[in-house]
Amino acid sequence: MMAGVSRRMYFSRREGEFPNHFDLLGVRYEKVEDLRYGTNPHQAAAFYRAVGREQVLGSYRLLKSGKSGLSETNLEDMDRALRIVKYCERPACAVMKHLNPSGAAEAIGEETLRNVYRRARDCDRQAAFGSTVAVNRPLDGGTAEEIMTTVVECVVAPGYSDHARAVLESGAERGRNRELRVVEIDDLAALHCFAGDGPTGRFDVRVLDDGSLVLAEPMLTAIRSVDDLMLARAEGGAGRDIAITRSPTARELEDALFAWHVAMNVRSNAMVVVKHGATVAVGTGEQDRIGALEQAIEKYRRKYRGPDSLEGAVLASDGYIPFRDCVEAAAGAGVTTIVQPGGSRNDWDVIAACNELGVSMLFTGERAFSHH
Repeated sequence: MMAGVSRRMYFSRREGEFPNHFDLLGVRYEKVEDLRYGTNPHQAAAFYRAVGREQVLGSYRLLKSGKSGLSETNLEDMDRALRIVKYCERPACAVMKHLNPSGAAEAIGEETLRNVYRRARDCDRQAAFGSTVAVNRPLDGGTAEEIMTTVVECVVAPGYSDHARAVLESGAERGRNRELRVVEIDDLAALHCFAGDGPTGRFDVRVLDDGSLVLAEPMLTAIRSVDDLMLARAEGGAGRDIAITRSPTARELEDALFAWHVAMNVRSNAMVVVKHGATVAVGTGEQDRIGALEQAIEKYRRKYRGPDSLEGAVLASDGYIPFRDCVEAAAGAGVTTIVQPGGSRNDWDVIAACNELGVSMLFTGERAFSHH
């Protein structure tokens, strides 16, 4: 306890004074609304959108406000979840907690959105408690019914059926997810996904503690399809070039593409394990890469699945794998394909380890750090 400071006082909401308009980099921004709070309840916040520009989240429609509307954390989790599902051509869902996915999944075959959501949630059912759920299809009644079986804080979708809206509203009235916030957005097709697409001149803005700014190009990948993934190879001295000897299966290729697009939106260092179109373990935010992988494997074994093998799973690493320890740990857990940027001076040794252990490796040729 903090001496002399009551809990009520410390967590009371403070009203801020935010302008109705401001200009940044030649763009005019208008205030949409004051938010419930910022990152924490004692921080005031407001939400703005760019004037005259096509936006997806910026033109959201709040269909159900919960207790008192959206917070900064709600919007940030929605944004991060949409950054994942926008890459999926098939129905997909991301379940987000604290800017990291507790689970994500995309449809296989004719799978329903309800089952896709269930698989995304059950990747880490414990962490999914109080989550933000994003889908890339209009939400149907069956998926809404599944969402209402557990505690969810926010749902964001490009449209809702009448049945879905009735379920989300009536369920809240009965006490389940009473404070649920329901957000409708426009078609995700307006969001840029790939390098070279869309207009230039848009920047990510980071504000440092002294008020100075860093402008950076947004993270957009060049990996559009499985055809952009390269079988790993490396040059060695004295003609000792090496290439991967095991090719991934068609299913592993699809999982590798999905895993890469998820890993782009996991806090680095990120190690994402995917099997049959769904994450099964997510290691995030570790200072060392092997630590992130060990975290993911241990979480899978101890917290959720017991001693079961990850046989046939795919591992995505957002940065290059510098040593064979990651390959050995992944293979020991059952991983059969690894996708990573490549480019380490130790690529030769890492590929050799894959060949020794019967693991396929794919290079993307780009790094995907999410340093947030």
